[in-house]
Amino acid sequence: MPVLNVAFVGSESLARKIAKKGDVRDIESYVFKEEKNGEMRIISLLRPLKHPEKIRPLLSVLNVAKIGIIEISKVDAALGEICVSFGCANINEGLVIINPQDGEWVDPDQVRIILEQSGLKNWQLFEQLPDEHSIREKLYSFMDIIENQKSSLILPVDQFFNVKGVGLVAIGYVQSGSVSKHDSIQVLPADENGIVRSLQVMDDDVDIAVSGDRVGLAIRNLREEALHRGCMIVHADSNVLNKNISSTFTLNKAPFQKRVLQIGDVIHAAVDMQFIVGRIKNIEDSKLTVDWEIPLWTRKKFSPPIIITQLDAGPMRIIGTTVLQ
Repeated sequence: MPVLNVAFVGSESLARKIAKKGDVRDIESYVFKEEKNGEMRIISLLRPLKHPEKIRPLLSVLNVAKIGIIEISKVDAALGEICVSFGCANINEGLVIINPQDGEWVDPDQVRIILEQSGLKNWQLFEQLPDEHSIREKLYSFMDIIENQKSSLILPVDQFFNVKGVGLVAIGYVQSGSVSKHDSIQVLPADENGIVRSLQVMDDDVDIAVSGDRVGLAIRNLREEALHRGCMIVHADSNVLNKNISSTFTLNKAPFQKRVLQIGDVIHAAVDMQFIVGRIKNIEDSKLTVDWEIPLWTRKKFSPPIIITQLDAGPMRIIGTTVLQ
């Protein structure tokens, strides 16, 4: 049951045309299911709320999505930050739809320049609103070009609770790898193990959940105290994550970013659904040394870019990216 997670920045009305509205947190989800050649294919739109007031929901969506849709009603600083965010997250394919408000106009050539400078030159630009069927077909075509790396299980938890008759349940997006019924799993940082009793994806019982799935794991032999929002589930004894208390790294500066970081500055790191506070301890040549308020977990292999932000940096809060090995 392939799932295509799409980071959708646009209006609720367009999202509702493409898919059916689901649950709402700081992120709205919209789901469209279609059967083709006996296989169910799913488009999952993830729409961050409260941007530009808050940037964390946008970054969380970009941690999960492989494809993007940006609906443009006007060109402003918020659009620049959105495009830079997608580029820094290495979302290299997507759709940009110009859909100005009645009586307004958006210059397609200006949009093309912004996309080029933001690293989104491969995105397809629609100068007027296409119908929802065309959008879905284009999204389904992206399913064939997305590479699924055969990597280890990494599953950040964003919800957990006890269910009568089921037991302890943890919910989150599978960031990489897969998880199956009866697997032995480890929860970090508690460093406690449990057994996967059952799995649910899209309200269906399944035997396996793969990268991109939002899954609920019923877990036995695990204390509820081992779970918290932001904890990581991996396979037992897999040793696939590094625990970073302090990090030294080179920052790849984001497009349009003119701010110069200083010793003592507070920054945030966003990766694998984490949003971790850090303070710059030292700057030497092009390298920053940062002490993290709580541990930052990073993959030992196939690490996605870590997006570095600064919340008081004005209209362009994306400072740049790095990768920690």
